[in-house]
Amino acid sequence: MSIDLSQFFEVFFEESFEGLDAMEAELLNLVPGEEDSEAINTIFRAAHSIKGGSGTFGFNSVADFTHVLETLLDQIRDGSRPLTAEHVNLLLKSIDCLRALLSALQAEQEPDLSESIELRKKFEHILELDESSNDESTNSSEPLAELNTFQIDFKPHHHLFKTGNEPLYMVSELAELGDLDVVVFHNEVPDIKELAPDDCYLSWRFFLNTEKPETAIKEVFEWVEDDADITISLCGGLFEDLDENSVESEDKKESQPADTSPKAATAVKAKPSTSAKVQSSGASSSESTSIRVGIDKVDSLINMVGELVITQAMLSQLGEQEVTEATFASLQEGLAQLAHNTRDLQESVMGIRMLPISFVFSRFPRLVRDISQKLNKQVELKLLGEQTELDKTVMEKISDPMVHLVRNSLDHGLETVDQRIAAGKDPVGVVTLNAFHQGGNIVIEIMDDGQGLNTQKIKEKAIANGVISETDELSDKEINELIFVAGFSTADAVSDLSGRGVGMDVVRRNIESLNGSVEVASAPGVGSTFTIRLPLTLAILDGQLVKVAKHTYIIPLISIVESLQIDVTKVSRVGKDLDVLRLRDEYIPILRLYNIFKHQGAIETLDKTLLVVVESDNQKIGLLVDDLLSQQQVVIKSLEANYQKVDGVSGATILGDGRVSLIVDISGLIKMSGLRKPGSQELIIESQANLEAS
Repeated sequence: MSIDLSQFFEVFFEESFEGLDAMEAELLNLVPGEEDSEAINTIFRAAHSIKGGSGTFGFNSVADFTHVLETLLDQIRDGSRPLTAEHVNLLLKSIDCLRALLSALQAEQEPDLSESIELRKKFEHILELDESSNDESTNSSEPLAELNTFQIDFKPHHHLFKTGNEPLYMVSELAELGDLDVVVFHNEVPDIKELAPDDCYLSWRFFLNTEKPETAIKEVFEWVEDDADITISLCGGLFEDLDENSVESEDKKESQPADTSPKAATAVKAKPSTSAKVQSSGASSSESTSIRVGIDKVDSLINMVGELVITQAMLSQLGEQEVTEATFASLQEGLAQLAHNTRDLQESVMGIRMLPISFVFSRFPRLVRDISQKLNKQVELKLLGEQTELDKTVMEKISDPMVHLVRNSLDHGLETVDQRIAAGKDPVGVVTLNAFHQGGNIVIEIMDDGQGLNTQKIKEKAIANGVISETDELSDKEINELIFVAGFSTADAVSDLSGRGVGMDVVRRNIESLNGSVEVASAPGVGSTFTIRLPLTLAILDGQLVKVAKHTYIIPLISIVESLQIDVTKVSRVGKDLDVLRLRDEYIPILRLYNIFKHQGAIETLDKTLLVVVESDNQKIGLLVDDLLSQQQVVIKSLEANYQKVDGVSGATILGDGRVSLIVDISGLIKMSGLRKPGSQELIIESQANLEAS
């Protein structure tokens, strides 16, 4: 029976990437010279699993590279080789190499083997040095490693194939340990009419001549311990050639009745084999296309669906009855119950996509280690709120902006050891990642206890670059926000970490594309904090419905600061067509939605309308609307996927009456209106000065 192995590729890739993450986490915790057998065993098992799986599926580039890595780990594990810092660095580089190889294979691309070949040479060099030292010790009359012959009886349970295990690969693993002879017992194979193709009827006896310990043999079978009867015993010598008589005599020792027709056992000589190449047809990209869900979430979902079915049955029954006052009351009750069940079902479904942010945080210990070594800085990384959950899609898209912010904290924020000591600080700098829920959002903080932003230098660079003028009066907070301007950088020299003027504006743009925001707070000599606010999910939005002429728009609640009736005595005209409202100590530009979207029939008189004050990119504007309607959660539909991109609109939703309502893009409206961010919006700054003078 031929099995299409490609159906298991995606599971293999997911488990391999998880194994690499586990290896990396354990390696980062290892201290050279200090024995941690549990951590080494974890690393070895992960490498062993990746090697076995890649060999099974014919991914030989991964299997061959992992084999030499596993050899070094095995020597460290059994105590024959001490762990050094060189080993840790080499193993960490190997993890990066394996990630690249697996990602290419997952995307059905030919992997680049240059790095793996180079790393393999380094591993082999280390191992050859060890072998040469062993040769020298042998020449000095020290005894050779003792060869032992083990007898291994392996009788799988009938369901072994159904667990995804293949005995032939275990034979290959044993053959790599030494000289192997194999006896196959097939006396339990039934008549063809009674044979089940997915049951295992064979059993094996192996004779292995090896210098490896018994633990190495047990590891070959560690994945099938519960699915087979396995005994390992030490015997006298190697059975180099087994004739039919010896096979029969061994067979009679089995408890099963002997088969008198064809021979019940066959002796073969096993040698390491090379798996045939298997073409991948499973994954199409390196991004994760699946998600692991706890059984409690699945059970909750099933319960909600059950409640929904019961409610639907009740409403169907009511629909068949004669309409009376009693049935009408029951119908209203049923509809209320339907709304309740639908809301619970929605929450359960959204909960399936929620994952702890530890999936993102876990990549930073390695990043901090590598960069701190490169910069010659001592850094401690603290992770808080790792179990805070957010949507999987949001998590995948926030990872890169966070990497850039952490790199900036390490490069620009934290001082060198000498600088920290001179400033009276602990020589070890601290970078803290914190995540927590706040309302319907998740807040992520990237904090460091470094030197803080150089506000004066930022201002000077902004003036030199023409971002602001020398006469502009900005607060320290507004000046610090200039680091998010495109092309802005205060680095004196370009490095591979920072200083090209590309990055912080991209960080803000990427976060805003998730309907989020980012801001910075800094104190000289104390440190900096970057705060990211994001919605928990991109699929559902809490929105305020507003009326503009005959149209209904949705403004994200996260963007709304306040809503108010306009005091026309505090409104002034700036330029030709821009009205500005003085609200407490701020000046709020007023944008007329009916003008922007070209609607007829809207209320144009300011004292008969309402103003919704919203904030985006730390800039407040007022949106003029006819009326405020209800607040509700809406399911976001992409306009680009269903129609085309529309300026000033981030998406759409379908209201309860079937009408399509557009979701307002606050940042897009600001750009459409010609207003700019603080520090470069000359028109607003000029208007504020004129109004204050008057």
